[in-house]
Amino acid sequence: MSATEIRGRFDTASFDEDDSDVVVIVGSGPGGGTLAHELCERGIRCVVLEAGPHLTAEDYVQDEWEAFNQMAWLDPRTTSGSFRLAKDFPNLPAWTVKAVGGTATHWAGATPRFKAHEFKTASTYGEVDGASLLDWPISLEDLEPYYDRAEEKMGVTHKGGRPPLPANNNFKVMGNGAAELGYRHIATGPYATNSVPFDGRPATVQDGFNFQGDKQESKWSPLVSELPKAALTGNLDLRASSHVCQITHDARGRADGVLYVDEDGALHRQKARAVCVAGNAIETARLLLLSDSPLFPDGLANSSGQVGRNYMRHLTASVYGSFDKEVHMYRGETMAGVVADESRHDTDRGFAGGYYMQLISLGVPFMAAFVDPGGWGPDFTRIMDDYASTAGMWLVGEDMPQSTNRVTLDGGMTDAHGLPVPHVHFDDHQNDLAMREHAWTQGTKVYEAVGAKNVKRTPPYPSTHNIGTCRMSARPEDGVVNEWGQAHDVPNLFVSDGSQFTTGAAANPTLTIVALGIRQAEHIASEIGRGAL
Repeated sequence: MSATEIRGRFDTASFDEDDSDVVVIVGSGPGGGTLAHELCERGIRCVVLEAGPHLTAEDYVQDEWEAFNQMAWLDPRTTSGSFRLAKDFPNLPAWTVKAVGGTATHWAGATPRFKAHEFKTASTYGEVDGASLLDWPISLEDLEPYYDRAEEKMGVTHKGGRPPLPANNNFKVMGNGAAELGYRHIATGPYATNSVPFDGRPATVQDGFNFQGDKQESKWSPLVSELPKAALTGNLDLRASSHVCQITHDARGRADGVLYVDEDGALHRQKARAVCVAGNAIETARLLLLSDSPLFPDGLANSSGQVGRNYMRHLTASVYGSFDKEVHMYRGETMAGVVADESRHDTDRGFAGGYYMQLISLGVPFMAAFVDPGGWGPDFTRIMDDYASTAGMWLVGEDMPQSTNRVTLDGGMTDAHGLPVPHVHFDDHQNDLAMREHAWTQGTKVYEAVGAKNVKRTPPYPSTHNIGTCRMSARPEDGVVNEWGQAHDVPNLFVSDGSQFTTGAAANPTLTIVALGIRQAEHIASEIGRGAL
């Protein structure tokens, strides 16, 4: 039986809750799902606890608001700060998925690599006032072999002889405009949706519904790739609708299990030889803070005070151009197009770091909600009237880490389990503002270069890139985990998602999360082999 044949609500092993030899992985997204597969293939038994349900391709609906309500993490969160989302979407600081496969079931599929300088921003950028820049304890050279393996695992286009995706109209508009401005790095990828059949997954039918789940299963995600493969080994116990409330530890301060609530509200304790947290940056930080004890009064693995700090979400914004002729931007893969020229570090532009221009398309419901939140009147109706003749691009770049941008616990509100909800505070850095203005300006020029009759700059949507709240550091006092994602304070506790990013880079984070997951699995297996875990 192949992994393809067991997709859907596949059965997995069932390990005893008193089994202290298993590795417990909290979260089943790109980090947790990749880690589970890699460990299971090495004969290491894993219990994956996913807070959300096990949705499958048959469950997905290709309607934006219905899909959002089906997939999104809708548990309450609170927000503060000067960032616009605190006003526009105060209860939705991040668009993340609560389901098996995590936010990779919602992501578009863009997979650029980090650049060498983005691992060494403190050294490269120098002193940036108000930013808590820190060099990663690893380099691009350290991660390159794992990037290669991640791209092969995910079936990334333009890599390994895999052909690019075809250019849709939305890409042609952006690409032609970019070429008119002299940009040279213009392509339909790299992209982790199949252009041809690969790894048991079919080629895309170009249906344009990436964000609502992928009914065709041509887009890589742990739901359709890593978790079915892990199940085939017999070493995976996947438990959906299992919300982890606390990580427990022994008298030595080593993690020894987790407490979780099942879908019926019953409390369970699963023992573990190691615990790996991959709940996305907001929930990962929240769980460590909820796991305080007399030995860890400020939260588990938080002797540095860094848990929850340096929350990054990437600089984001959009530009939409309307034209005299129809574009039908919604046809074809949602984000299969990138202009990479501005992703360089060049302070002559007035800011440190860089950004990408990538395709974006929204359906009519999301366009109405997000193109001008709270707006109404002639300008808004003109945008909606021009929908069929509109092209869209998303701007994504490196935002500066700031210690004051952080996730904390809100003592005034609890979730359905009676736990304090996460509070997300975020302020834009001046570097972020300068970069966003430059990106808006260049995006506008791209569309004007090919005859746009109107151009609309839009503010950021609720973030899907959540990184940095448990950052890697060479010194324990500077961060939460070491170069392997292993907690400085708790040697058998790991952070296995984008929370461990020291800085954010300009690139979409999923490829790097997967590469780090492969690398971390090797380390955990080695530590188990020598008896350290």
